[in-house]
Formats: sequence, C-alpha cells, structure tokens
Amino acid sequence: MSKYQSEEQPPLTAVVPCCPPLTGGELSAHEAERMAATFEVLANPVRLRLLTKVASHPAGEACVCDIQDVGVTGATVSYHLKKLREAGLLVSERRGTWVFYRLAPSFGAAGPAACAPRTVSGST
Repeated sequence: MSKYQSEEQPPLTAVVPCCPPLTGGELSAHEAERMAATFEVLANPVRLRLLTKVASHPAGEACVCDIQDVGVTGATVSYHLKKLREAGLLVSERRGTWVFYRLAPSFGAAGPAACAPRTVSGST
C-alpha cells in the first residue's frame, strides 16, 4: 500500500491517442515510425510488467514503492520507468520522497487497444 493517498485528478477534456488503432486503415510513414518506437519500448518484459502494474492499479496510479517488485534492482526499475516516461507511455509526479506513475492520457486513450488481441468470429 502507498504511504500517501493519491489526490483526485481533474477530468481530461480532450485526449489525442498516441497511435491510431490498427484497424483504422493503412498507417502513414510517420504513424508507423511512431508506433514502431512505442512497440520497441514495450518489447522489454520488465517495462511491460511495470506498465501493466501501473495500468491495473486500483487507484489509476501507483507509487514506485508499490510496483518495484519485478525481479530487478531499484536502479533498473528507475531506468525502465524513465524509458516508459520518455516514450510518452507514463507520466509521473513526485509527492514528498515518493514518485507516483499513471498512464499518459495519450497512451491510455488508444495504446492498449492497439495492442490487444482480437477475437475472430466465425469458423476456421
């Protein structure tokens, strides 16, 4: 459990997705480059675990003290969280000595949906 209670975040009014949905049509060269960079960051298992720990946290954000148990050192956790922030997937806020992370609004809008497995209906 976190040392500090998270304050309620103001509602987001306009969110621009980080990536277009894969089913939305052919990607432009710029969109493909941006999505490839996002997928490259997510291709690391530690980063993916950290991202899902933040995304699935009941408060919608997580203190680093709640998500650091991913089998690597604290310094390595910090490095991977930095990479996720630089890629625009997470945002952070320092509160006292703790840092809290939440999904970046742009990634939360479309990112996970773009990566989600799709169900195929009909017979094969």
